[in-house]
Amino acid sequence: MNNITVRETLTPEDLPAIASILHRTKHFTIEEIEIGLSLLVERIKDGLESGYYFLIAELDKKVIGYACYGPIPMTESGIDLYWIAVDPDYQSQGIGSLLLKHTERKARNLGGIRLYAETSSKDLYRSTQLFYEHHSFILEARQKDYYAPEDDRLMYVKVLTGA
Repeated sequence: MNNITVRETLTPEDLPAIASILHRTKHFTIEEIEIGLSLLVERIKDGLESGYYFLIAELDKKVIGYACYGPIPMTESGIDLYWIAVDPDYQSQGIGSLLLKHTERKARNLGGIRLYAETSSKDLYRSTQLFYEHHSFILEARQKDYYAPEDDRLMYVKVLTGA
């Protein structure tokens, strides 16, 4: 896996690959996928003014994962990690960790001090919860029945340090 590259440039050609990743992970509803893809379209259309930043992981020019993040409006130094997803064929190989490492560095470059990530409390998202916890995120808030009855919103935060 030494041929993995991470780029910041997002192109319209990335949309089908990212759509495929989101569908194939089987973690997202159709509505969530539509929202995720709308952020890509907004970034392509409006550039940095969209407030959305992307990192694309590629292996031999094939998109195998991505992250979307951006400054939280009305905060001094908060950054939201909106999406991080890896092609199911390449999961558990360190690509999510690589994307997160790059995201943290870019977030610090934007003046970020805290990186926030939210996920569902459903068992389906246990691997996501463990991913954040493994990468030193702290569960800061739990909103009961946020998404649906018995589906709480879990808000994780990581204090960004270092260069």
